[in-house]
Amino acid sequence: MATDHVDVLIVGAGLSGIGAACHLRRNCPDKTYAVLEARDAVGGTWDLFRYPGIRSDSDMFTLGYSFAPWTGTTAIAAGGTIRDYLRRTADQHDVTRHIRFRHRVARAEWDGRLARWTVHARRDDTAETVVLTCAFLVACTGYYRYEAGHTPHFAGQERFAGRIVHPQHWPADLDHTGRRVVVIGSGATAVTLVPALAERAAQVTMLQRSPTYVLALSSRDALADTLRRRLPPRLAYAAVRGKNVLLATATYQLSRRAPGLVRRLLRRAVARRLPAGYDVDRHFAPRYDPWDQRLCIVPDGDLFAALADGRAHVVTDTVEAFTEHGLRLTSGEELPAEVIVTATGLDLLALGGMTLRVDGVDVDLPQTVAYKGMMLSGVPNFAMTLGYTNASWTLKADLVAGYVCRLLRHLDRTGTQVVTPLAPPDGPRAPLIGLTAGYVRRSIGQLPRQGHRGPWRVHQNYVRDLLLMRYGRLTDPGVRFTRAHEAARSSLDA
Repeated sequence: MATDHVDVLIVGAGLSGIGAACHLRRNCPDKTYAVLEARDAVGGTWDLFRYPGIRSDSDMFTLGYSFAPWTGTTAIAAGGTIRDYLRRTADQHDVTRHIRFRHRVARAEWDGRLARWTVHARRDDTAETVVLTCAFLVACTGYYRYEAGHTPHFAGQERFAGRIVHPQHWPADLDHTGRRVVVIGSGATAVTLVPALAERAAQVTMLQRSPTYVLALSSRDALADTLRRRLPPRLAYAAVRGKNVLLATATYQLSRRAPGLVRRLLRRAVARRLPAGYDVDRHFAPRYDPWDQRLCIVPDGDLFAALADGRAHVVTDTVEAFTEHGLRLTSGEELPAEVIVTATGLDLLALGGMTLRVDGVDVDLPQTVAYKGMMLSGVPNFAMTLGYTNASWTLKADLVAGYVCRLLRHLDRTGTQVVTPLAPPDGPRAPLIGLTAGYVRRSIGQLPRQGHRGPWRVHQNYVRDLLLMRYGRLTDPGVRFTRAHEAARSSLDA
């Protein structure tokens, strides 16, 4: 079997993978690379999700790449617009021709003697096994399972005469016009779906087990509109991006330091959007503190507008059973429905299901510790992208891709070929993702851990990470640089 070799192999052609490839083109033009993508299109999440109203949950000035200014008129963009932006960016940076679609990576094996990875992938279109080798492997796979979302089994659901759908795989033939729709869930997907479905449905009900913090923001950025008229596009983009980073960071820090204050501010903002007498405390006052789970953004308050004019309703209760014509709740209430949408979350999947093996030993991911939130202890020449939970995914993806380029240049400059993160000294370990959302709690044990101090602690702070990853030292006690003939010993010692 013929084996192709590249300097850098990127797994995934979504937001992170396209960004990583663009950074390589810009900062390491001498490096050969390829991108393996399991699906048949660029875009990752933004190509997979096609449910009504799909949009960004971060502003596009931070969800966009640092090197590719967002030129759209809205700050909160529709999914199709984001997909077009990704495709255009890939084309403009000559990345598209390096993508191999329908290549699903199964495993990667590191050989310390040769200082290279051997990567095994399956072509979904031909069932052929493809083998590639690379000097550096970058996993841009996200952290959830693409094949199916999380759908708990509900008692009696087989009796329901209508249609049950999960947003992750929205049926193209589903027409909800004039129908009664129940959306089970209260997260970002649910608050996006409800106002979009309400435009044509006879009635839409958001059925939530417990409330989520929801904040209305304008779909446009006033500063961006002003600066674009007065400054060159790149300068205006950088200024708005910086403003939004600082605002998001300040909001998160305030939430952590004064949760009671932020809780009151969020409640007051919701109450102003809803009719007098609306039961805000029941439907929009969560039991947890702000940013224990991700804050849901609704552009221009569209969810609240749909609730205020009666096109949509919120019910806070639990499902006792499905019936032939809807749902019976624990309270005894019956919810009629012809379509039920289970916006019940994601299933985590580490590294897209890819397994790792280092010098003949399988890597047990939960036993590894993340170095700077992007590399794994004992795993040489490997990086992964895991975006922020309190800010745009791309902010972290840009930093990781830039850091990988710095590592590659350092290896060339010093005559070394291998970089291996080391496990931290004995101390407490914590989950890699700090959110308390259900999809995180269900599967967090699949992921690597983090240490209690740097460089093994993950900081949900872009400014801090910017200083560390773009300007900080590459050499520190948490990492070892070696030559190829030393690589096998280095990985075993790690």
